[in-house]
Amino acid sequence: MITQPRLEHPLDTAPARRAGPSPLAAHRGLLTAMAVFAVMLCTVVMLGSGTLTYFDVAFLSSGGATLAIAAIGATVVILTGGFDLSVGAVISLVNVALAAGLVLGGPQASVWQATATGVAIGMAAGAFNGFFVAALRLQPIVVTLSTMFILQGVTLLVMDKPGGAVPPALGDFYMGDAWPELLPMPLALLAVLALLWLWLKRTPVGTALYAVGSDADSARAAGVRVDAVRFLAYVLAGGLYGLAGVFLSAQTGAGDPLVGNPLLLSIFAAVVVGGTRLGGGRGGPMGSVFGAYILMIVVNILLVLNVSAYYSTVVEGVILIIAALAAAANSDSVPVRQLRAAAARWRAWRAGTLPRQLGGADRRLPASTALPPAAPAAAPPFTVRHAQTLRYSLPAVACLVLVLAATELTLGRSLAHWGYWNSLIVLASFLAILALGQGAVILTGGLDLSLPWTIGLSGILFAGIAQGADAALPHAMLIVLLLGCLVGLVNGLAVVALGLSPIVATLAVNGILQGLALLYSGGTPAGFAPPLLRSFMTGHLAGVTPVVLFVAVFAAAAVLLLSHTAFGRRVYAVGNSQLAARLAGVPVGRTLIGVYVLSGLCAALVGILLTGFSGQASLGMGDDYLLPSIAVVVVGGGLITGGRGHYLGMLAGVLLLTALQTLLAGSNLPYATRAILYGAVVLGAVIALREK
Repeated sequence: MITQPRLEHPLDTAPARRAGPSPLAAHRGLLTAMAVFAVMLCTVVMLGSGTLTYFDVAFLSSGGATLAIAAIGATVVILTGGFDLSVGAVISLVNVALAAGLVLGGPQASVWQATATGVAIGMAAGAFNGFFVAALRLQPIVVTLSTMFILQGVTLLVMDKPGGAVPPALGDFYMGDAWPELLPMPLALLAVLALLWLWLKRTPVGTALYAVGSDADSARAAGVRVDAVRFLAYVLAGGLYGLAGVFLSAQTGAGDPLVGNPLLLSIFAAVVVGGTRLGGGRGGPMGSVFGAYILMIVVNILLVLNVSAYYSTVVEGVILIIAALAAAANSDSVPVRQLRAAAARWRAWRAGTLPRQLGGADRRLPASTALPPAAPAAAPPFTVRHAQTLRYSLPAVACLVLVLAATELTLGRSLAHWGYWNSLIVLASFLAILALGQGAVILTGGLDLSLPWTIGLSGILFAGIAQGADAALPHAMLIVLLLGCLVGLVNGLAVVALGLSPIVATLAVNGILQGLALLYSGGTPAGFAPPLLRSFMTGHLAGVTPVVLFVAVFAAAAVLLLSHTAFGRRVYAVGNSQLAARLAGVPVGRTLIGVYVLSGLCAALVGILLTGFSGQASLGMGDDYLLPSIAVVVVGGGLITGGRGHYLGMLAGVLLLTALQTLLAGSNLPYATRAILYGAVVLGAVIALREK
């Protein structure tokens, strides 16, 4: 049972309280979204026939309903301070399950049975997420990212290509009218969800959702069962994702295992545009509904103006950034206030004017009586400073030994041949490079979700410039590497200068890069890798592929950078505490920008090498590297919240996952199984290495 929090905090002894926000201020995000929606709707009407017919209303309502329902679910999680990256995967799984006939009641199932099946699948996925986030208290970003890959694998096991058929009755029901010629069924469905939310919001559960998102510790002190609330939020969200999958299936009438993947950026953009604060405690699903329809109308306006559909992800990314900036400008950021206050106290202490409360009087110490700062302790040597960190990588080393032993038993005497090790290092080279960039970002407590399309755009641009000519190799590489640095700089400035969440900033940039890649390539990448680069990636020199030697030099340089330089020490300092690092004189902003630039540079280099390995670039060539780039850091003993990790441990994680992939490839297991195992390995590593 969830206890409703009391109105007053038990530890709050202040004699007076500030008045709460006015109703207008409390619903500012919703009202703004409604106003923007009205303006956008009027724009569509003026660009069209000049009148809004019932057909137009039905068409618009059905076009944005899937996104709106999914955004409601994502909002419930975000209100509690969580985050869910598995929403697209849940929608895809529900879609293929319905198309494949995996419905309660069989192929002749009714609309209610099909809907119940989809909602049940979503709630099961939500309960899976909720268990690890609430019960085991793991980071939502890692849990839901792992769940995303696991569900994608399960989806491909159910249906590995588009096909199947959704029961026709489902389309007739959800695409029909709730009230003929007056109320389309999508609007009726959203109205029912709105009424249910208004009811839930006024119950103790609804109050607890906001309380947990505002301040989980205070909510727990007030008697709220925080873990139960978080678990319930993920279950409710999963059910809504399932309902979104049901509606999408009714629209398409068939199954597609990748149908939910493009919705991820749009869903979080809708939530932010609707006025919900990332971090929890403020906003609501109704604003997200209007945000979803705003995004849908923007895409329709682009189509009416004959603008390429490739611009849609660019526009969504830009809208997400603008909405996040607007939300930040209207919020009273507690961490920023605390940071400024702490910095002011530090400056006052150094000046000898720090106020002290003695007997209720505000007295100031003269500069002559100010205590000098304690001398900092000498930094321990490398073996002592990193001994405990390297200890966390021992499970990865032990698992690597087990995988190698299984490989020897399965493939037979492969470890005795240099060819196996040469191939292993070549395949591991991409993750080894990404581990440095993503690892440095994670060490500071951030995350770079723009890697997939930084890799993709880099490979496409490199192949387009080089056009298979060795003479063009130097300047093509230079241009692409500078592009990677530019992408990292944009990410870093968005996080540092604009104050955006790393997840929001890099997710938005990833969408923008996807649109730019589609625009540059026209949807069909052209060009080939120069022969010299192909020889570097696949040729042999005295029995050794040249990239193997490069990886050895790169690994040594990475260890030196993170463990023996001032930049590396600053990275660890920022990851342990940005406030303490800032007060100690560490340039926090420059350090954060530096790690994102490093991540962009590494991703661009991987895009070049992947193009050389395969001979040409392809759309989505970087999609398979997002989870592994995070997994190698976690499996190697790194802490996802920052401050702990070592590149040697990350390298052990790289070799483990690559050896596991090689073993699975030798056993002829499909990609779906590999995706499931990747997600399971990451979850297992996070559970084993989590802080008790």
